[in-house]
Amino acid sequence: MAIQYTDGDNPFDFDQRYQGPFYTDDHHAWRASLRAFVDKEIMPHVDEWDEAGGFPRELYKKAAEVGLLGIGYPEEFGGTPVDDEFFLIVTAEEMARCSSGGINASLLVHNIGLPPVLAIGSEEMKRRVAPEVLSGEKIHALAITEPFGGSDVANLKTRAVLDGDDYVVNGSKIFITSGMRADYYTVAVRTGGEGAGGVSLLLIERDRLGFTRTSLKKQGWWASDTATMYFDDVRVPKENLIGKENSGFIGIMKNFNNERLWMAASSNGLARVCLEDALAWARERHTFGKRLADHQVIRHKFAEMARKINATQAYLEQCALRVHAGESPVADLSLLKVQSTLTMEFCAREAMQILGGSGYMRGCRVERIYREVRVMAIGGGSEEIMRDLAARQMGV
Repeated sequence: MAIQYTDGDNPFDFDQRYQGPFYTDDHHAWRASLRAFVDKEIMPHVDEWDEAGGFPRELYKKAAEVGLLGIGYPEEFGGTPVDDEFFLIVTAEEMARCSSGGINASLLVHNIGLPPVLAIGSEEMKRRVAPEVLSGEKIHALAITEPFGGSDVANLKTRAVLDGDDYVVNGSKIFITSGMRADYYTVAVRTGGEGAGGVSLLLIERDRLGFTRTSLKKQGWWASDTATMYFDDVRVPKENLIGKENSGFIGIMKNFNNERLWMAASSNGLARVCLEDALAWARERHTFGKRLADHQVIRHKFAEMARKINATQAYLEQCALRVHAGESPVADLSLLKVQSTLTMEFCAREAMQILGGSGYMRGCRVERIYREVRVMAIGGGSEEIMRDLAARQMGV
């Protein structure tokens, strides 16, 4: 079910009320609580943190206190279990309001680092790691991408060889979110032969001897630290193996559905921010004796932005329902990610055109979103790979 509006609601406003069976009182309460947190703890500092290239570590604890870090995780580890994917959508939409993909990526990096541990890790590992991460005490990152592999996960080269009671790890990773500041890393390594069947996952702590990192500067996501990681004979206890040896690819794949659903909801939320800010500007800005919004060419831009956003929202909610029903709609989730990032790209471009020079200035939400479009279209599976994956799932 897509967005519905009550009489008097403006479909261009970001702050619409969701109705229908998918968004319950619990969803509304969570949205209100999270919105208050974002407005108080993030929005006033976004520009400062963007320019500084990071945000204070205490934000993790504040996010844990409001329930952001634990949403969707088991109560036994300090989380707040939820029974549907619409909480994920609400969370992504509200976090998008701050317009900083970098803050969102680093603050919520545990959502890609921790799930493999909870899915296939030992009970001891879960009890040791999860409570610290969900309380904001520790940061948990995911390290898969390699300098020459990109999205070709099955052909990664970083190798771990069992030597007595330890795995000895050699290799490197790149483009790792929170790569500098994380305490735990879920690292994909090769323990067997070529292909997906030879991949394992290891939990590696930041202070292991021979494990070093260098920071990377990026076009966008400035507030998120991103790193290249190097493993030079790093010894990791065999108890840190996540799941069974040579079965790590399963742990990686299990998390892709939720990651792509999140990225789609976030991208569409960012597209809505662009529409909101451009509309506010067009209503106030006057050109050639009338409001900018009164020019037909500008009105058509808003209509097209709204059309794409609402179509993407409907697709997003359809996919969320299917995941909630226990399906794994890989093809549709892949296409949804493409649809959402193309919508974000279109709306960021159109909003930039409408704002003109003002949209090109630092401190403008549209400017930040515009330079962060490409990372959303590449991260989590590039548009090209998503289309190809969808086609293969369809039996093409």
